[in-house]
Amino acid sequence: MSKDPKDIWTEATGPMRAFFDMQGEALREIAGGMAASTPLAEFFSGQSLSTQDAASWAATAQELKVIWLDFVREQSQKEAEGANPFDPMRWMLMTESLAKQIPTGPFALQAKLAGDTVAMWQSVFQRFTAAVSEKGPDEAAALPKQDRRFSDPAWAEHPAFAVLHQTYLMLAEYFIQTAKQVEGVAPEKKQQLEFATNALIEAMSPANFLATNPVVLKRTIETRGQNLVNGMRHLVNDLKRGQLTHTDSDAFTLGENLAATPGKVVHETPLYQLVQYSPTTDEVLETPLVIFPPWINRFYILDLTPKKSFIKWAVDQGITIFIVSWKSADASMKDIVWDDYIRAQIDAIDHVRDRLKVPSVHAIGYCVAGTTLAATLAVLARREQDDKVKSATFFTAQVDFEKSGELKHFIDDSQLAMIEKLSTDGYLDGRYLAATFNSLRGKDLIWNYVVNNYLLGEDYPAFDLLHWNGDVTNLPSKWHGAYLRDLYRDNKLVQPDAMEADGTKIDLSLVKTPSYVQAGKEDHIAPAESVWRITDHFKGPLTFILAGSGHIAGVVNPPAAGKYQYWVGDSQAKSLSDFVAGAEEHPGSWWPHWLNWLHDQDHAKVPAIGKRKPGGKGDETIEDAPGRYVKTR
Repeated sequence: MSKDPKDIWTEATGPMRAFFDMQGEALREIAGGMAASTPLAEFFSGQSLSTQDAASWAATAQELKVIWLDFVREQSQKEAEGANPFDPMRWMLMTESLAKQIPTGPFALQAKLAGDTVAMWQSVFQRFTAAVSEKGPDEAAALPKQDRRFSDPAWAEHPAFAVLHQTYLMLAEYFIQTAKQVEGVAPEKKQQLEFATNALIEAMSPANFLATNPVVLKRTIETRGQNLVNGMRHLVNDLKRGQLTHTDSDAFTLGENLAATPGKVVHETPLYQLVQYSPTTDEVLETPLVIFPPWINRFYILDLTPKKSFIKWAVDQGITIFIVSWKSADASMKDIVWDDYIRAQIDAIDHVRDRLKVPSVHAIGYCVAGTTLAATLAVLARREQDDKVKSATFFTAQVDFEKSGELKHFIDDSQLAMIEKLSTDGYLDGRYLAATFNSLRGKDLIWNYVVNNYLLGEDYPAFDLLHWNGDVTNLPSKWHGAYLRDLYRDNKLVQPDAMEADGTKIDLSLVKTPSYVQAGKEDHIAPAESVWRITDHFKGPLTFILAGSGHIAGVVNPPAAGKYQYWVGDSQAKSLSDFVAGAEEHPGSWWPHWLNWLHDQDHAKVPAIGKRKPGGKGDETIEDAPGRYVKTR
């Protein structure tokens, strides 16, 4: 029988209370004891407060007050008008019910915590004594725990801050290990508990707060608080838009310096636009390539700046490229379900075949669109139409969701019910999903920006990938809810005939299409172990490669960058670990390896004339690439 989470929390806080009290007293003793020689005021500035300084601080305080009151007044007016502003922090509700489940650790962990405490105090004491001796702190014992959040020398220059962040890291390690070893919690809740523990620990870092971050305190004194004024402006702007900002929103324009590969929209439905790109070679492969990106994001992840664009690179290799640009959901799409996306993939395939008068296409499916492509192939196979697709490539796509990673922490009945409540007018606001994905890498995608942009008041960088990451899309509620229940929770896709689409039963074992499967070694959204399992279900020839990095960088890795690596091995191995054990590592991008594989499927070429050049003489097109769907918010 599982324990009541409230009881677990009560048990946890008791034995830790004395520890916190002891550390607090010690910090006060250190800060007080150093007052005569190296007071904190001297540590930060060494200057006394003049009348001019006081006036500057007063002006800063007034600026902060005005910015905040203007925002509150504006929000109050919106609420009075019946607006329903989206709360960017709603994702935190996901972990709130789990927060009180942090348990006490076993005796061995408590003993290790005590030993780490002694070691920490010894190292801080040695560094302090070295600082006032001839040795200097650089020759003193290093602090026992390292973390890049505390890499600035300010965290070690004063013993109070050294103790503070070392204590935090020590307790963080203790609670994480405790969560992993907890007993008495239902198995289905254990991973959720671990995730919630990590999320809460990341949120409570002393780096995230003005009063406990010496770097922020120094900046505040140096700028007389102007960093806080800038940070308040950033915060208010983010609250208004309901989303955390990661990059300079004015630095990029679609069709100019992002998604700028030349092409035309050649087909359009209420669900998607089909973009065809202009050739750059005299000859092209006879079999064209249709790319299905995920509708959870914008398609131009594959067409960032020219140096990073997979689409431009593939066009330059002599491939006729089409890509689907999905429409961001609105109220008109309240009845859209998975069947509609499968029908859309078949429609796009048929349109390309008809447009270029070819019998088949190559297809790529990325993430959720790759999962959908697997279902599409199964539907075509059952209908005896699988010859429409000559080959299929899967970028970080799962079909078996038993080992689907951290996203499963957001999928149980109570959380599904909450997600349903967040969906209004038949669609889920994309900002909710963005916050969910950000929370999977909270240190990098949430708290790092809280510190840099809200506390330090720094301006946003111009970063194409982060611009794309913040360019959210809305999702049809019916599709999203069914997808989470049927695939993530119930894992029905790998159960033969447990699902159907457009009146056709789905059985992945019918798929015999030659397939190329790419997984990211560090992917936290579609873990490599989960992606690997497609090899257990498809029956056709299959090549599996493991790419360095994660869900995005593992895919978007142009050869010219010379980054990362990939592994090739026995795609018929019994498990991913067996594959890795016998795999050969290759430096750089896997794109050329994939291109060679594609040529092996069919290397025939044709002149790049006629409708191979979209928008040419007699070819009616809709508009220039990237089209208007990708710009719809």
